[in-house]
Amino acid sequence: MSIKIVFMGSPDFSLPSLRLLAHNHTVVGVVTQPDRASGRGREIMKAPPVKTLALELNIPIIQPEKLREPEAMQQLQAWNPDLIVVAAFGQILRKDVLDLPKHGCINIHASLLPRWRGAAPINAAILAGDEATGVTIMKMDVGLDTGPMLAMKNIRIRRDDTAGSVFQTLSTLGANLLLETLPDYLAGKTTPTPQPEEGATYAPMLKKQDGLLDFTCSAIELERRVRAMNPWPGAWFEWNGNALKVARASVSEEKGSSIGSRFTVEGRPAIMSADGVLILEEVQPAGKKIMPGKSFLSGARGWESS
Repeated sequence: MSIKIVFMGSPDFSLPSLRLLAHNHTVVGVVTQPDRASGRGREIMKAPPVKTLALELNIPIIQPEKLREPEAMQQLQAWNPDLIVVAAFGQILRKDVLDLPKHGCINIHASLLPRWRGAAPINAAILAGDEATGVTIMKMDVGLDTGPMLAMKNIRIRRDDTAGSVFQTLSTLGANLLLETLPDYLAGKTTPTPQPEEGATYAPMLKKQDGLLDFTCSAIELERRVRAMNPWPGAWFEWNGNALKVARASVSEEKGSSIGSRFTVEGRPAIMSADGVLILEEVQPAGKKIMPGKSFLSGARGWESS
């Protein structure tokens, strides 16, 4: 079946879906976020990854600050899509957009809905200690990730998984599930399943402060936060007047003198939490690259002083 698709997405998560759609269907346009200033001086304009891929694929692009801008809606109407596919776009679609394509709008969401609706479902799943997560293909409605479901596939969250590693796995899984789901959906052979309200949870957009390690929490909670905030915003705490990022950590049954006390365990930096010890396996001091905890200690004066 030959249909016209408009794709909406922005980060790396969206790339496998756009690539597969472009190779198997007719993508008439891409909507992505505007270029943003980046770098220390905020002087370099950085394009979203989806824009870069769309340019490579020679697909027309628009980058509205908000979809409600008249020019954006005019372009969507000119493309006249049969279907809109959304994958981590970063904006909520209004009813006039949802109603535009005859096959509606479908979204690739990185959780097992209704658990972890919202902007940061992967991070939330790791932070909560979920044993599994996955992707859900859903038909969009005016709510936030509340639409009926078309397909779902789950994965186990491994003990060493970070938000970054799960992100990569689910981006590919979601793209493949989308491609599997489309034929029956477009042919009217798929009956969307309403989401149950029981078990619904919300994962808000992350802020830099979400990476702050609070050592009055348990060691297991802290270790999960390290993995959930990797790669962004990164887990951190203040040491010697600067933010010390923690890229990888482990839990030990060793005991420290008091919550927040710093010491070493087998040559690695460690901090006492509410119920155990967090060992800093890899850290990133301000202005430096990620390094093993043992290497950090070789130049960290006064680590064991409280």
